[in-house]
Amino acid sequence: MSNKLIGEMGLHTKISNIFAARNIITAKDALSMTEFELMELLDVGMKEIRLAIALISEATSPPCQSVENEHLLGHLPTHLKGLDETLCGGIPFGVLTELVGPPGIGKSQFCMKLALSASFPVAYGGLDGRVIYIDVESKFSSRRVIEMGLKSFPEVFHLKGMAQEMAGRILVLRPTSLANFTESIQELKDSILQNQVKLLVIDSMTALLSGENKQGAQRQPQLGWHISFLKSLAEFSRIPIVVTNQVRSQNRDETSQYSFQARLKDGFQEHTKTYDSHLVAALGINWAHAVTIRLVLEAKSGQRIIKVAKSPMSPPLAFPFHITSAGISLLSDNGTELKGPGINTIHARGHSDMINFHADCS
Repeated sequence: MSNKLIGEMGLHTKISNIFAARNIITAKDALSMTEFELMELLDVGMKEIRLAIALISEATSPPCQSVENEHLLGHLPTHLKGLDETLCGGIPFGVLTELVGPPGIGKSQFCMKLALSASFPVAYGGLDGRVIYIDVESKFSSRRVIEMGLKSFPEVFHLKGMAQEMAGRILVLRPTSLANFTESIQELKDSILQNQVKLLVIDSMTALLSGENKQGAQRQPQLGWHISFLKSLAEFSRIPIVVTNQVRSQNRDETSQYSFQARLKDGFQEHTKTYDSHLVAALGINWAHAVTIRLVLEAKSGQRIIKVAKSPMSPPLAFPFHITSAGISLLSDNGTELKGPGINTIHARGHSDMINFHADCS
């Protein structure tokens, strides 16, 4: 809760504006300073400081958990048995989960299956809710979601009107710029609670930032605000937030480049050696620290692999998978434990090795 935004805590507008003017944005920023330091920095009296600190502390204190509300700490099933067991039930509520990998590996396929799961009836392993799907790269396909449902859950999807109902529960937004995206997510807070939203997907954050024509260091202040806001939104709404991240090449002799920005020739990646030499997650170290779960999708030795690269509840594990008409499917529910640099390295063979279902694989 330390990343909760001060502007959302019900402070008087005047004191809230003063905090913002002094670049004290989150609860952590305020609570890491003494009362005297805040009084001097904000130039207000001790009474106002103590009242503000009391309100911030109360707003960021985690609620008491009991047997009755233990379900608030639940998970969204991925319906991939081995992965769900590793993550103690699936994608956790209240935190950021990241999917990172090269183009064409299956990130959007994974997200669409999660959207289906969140909208599915509880009796069949779903959350029976609505989904907000922020589709930056126009990868989302209602037709593909219905195909997954028909193949994965035929006993439900063949019921009259069920396919249309499930697809209708997924609200797809396509922001045209980072500013448009920022405005949209600021309006989501009330909508999530009022409309029984059970999942937020952002596919992909990297594409939004890449359109701003700013390089690494210049993007960090913008990204820092979005990290803080999304973490606060996840904690406040108690829903899973899943964000996809692209990869970039990193070489000793060349400037880092986003893999999805590399030029294509006749449908194939140019400079394949650069692309395959050393791939890393694109959004940097601050983003990596912000996510609770990092799942890496890669292609190695002709096989697709999903790695649990970061998780507080399990060791790093790798599962081979393939993509069928029913979506992502594990080839084995028994994960292989990873050690050393294999945990964070990302392998890819380029677009020519990727299977394409209705041009929606990503």
